[in-house]
Amino acid sequence: MRVVPTVFRDSEALGCVLAAEIADEIDGAARDGRRYVLGCPGGRSAHSTYRALADEVAARGLDLGHVVIVMMDEYVDRDEATAGYRRIDPELLHSCVRFGRREIVRRLGAAAGPGRGVKAEHFLVPDPAEPDAYDERIAALGGIDLFLLASGAGDGHIAFNPAGTAPDARTHVVALPEQTRKDNLATFPSFRGLDEVPRYGVTVGIGTIRERSKRVVMVAHGADKARAVGRLTGAEHYEPDWPATIFTDCARPRLYVDEVALKVAAAPTTSA
Repeated sequence: MRVVPTVFRDSEALGCVLAAEIADEIDGAARDGRRYVLGCPGGRSAHSTYRALADEVAARGLDLGHVVIVMMDEYVDRDEATAGYRRIDPELLHSCVRFGRREIVRRLGAAAGPGRGVKAEHFLVPDPAEPDAYDERIAALGGIDLFLLASGAGDGHIAFNPAGTAPDARTHVVALPEQTRKDNLATFPSFRGLDEVPRYGVTVGIGTIRERSKRVVMVAHGADKARAVGRLTGAEHYEPDWPATIFTDCARPRLYVDEVALKVAAAPTTSA
């Protein structure tokens, strides 16, 4: 179905509202005596939300012992001798594991206080050696209460799923297209050029997102996401050439954008 966007002044306003929603759900889950599972992308799109969520946790005095963080993806290295894959060193600046630990788990833990943060065993990342096990683990958790989603600016990738990904794809290892790798140059400024961007990643699948999420919020802000906003606001169902459109087929989809992205997306274009 086509999703009407909710428009915010800027990324900070967007992050504050979304963080308040998440904090409400975390608190509600605690009152009900159940876990709360949050699906998280790395990178820029949800950064303001993570910062604002830490503020909410501190202000409300939330205990996060029941919160599970499910990361979407990670870069991997390929062993040419064995044709096997392994996650990159988590200390590298562009590691999604590093991002999740520092920008989500550690930030929230500091806000919650000693002994009240996200438990180490509640921080999950897909393993390229056993990608199927990730879907099984998510299913065992009862699914993902809220999956935060983001769209690639240039090719609409979601997590590391490239154009053409089947709608029923599960967690898998994928060769990263050049456009996805170019998009990630902006996501991780530590890269000094395209040659430094890894060529493979392990990622939740399109089917994983659609089938295992109880609700999703797609986040897009900034002028560089205007093309993505144009595609996302016009989509009525999954369009394989822009994988992020899978959000329209998910349960309770929402689309949160800022004024700049929407304005640029709507601006008329001329051809030379």
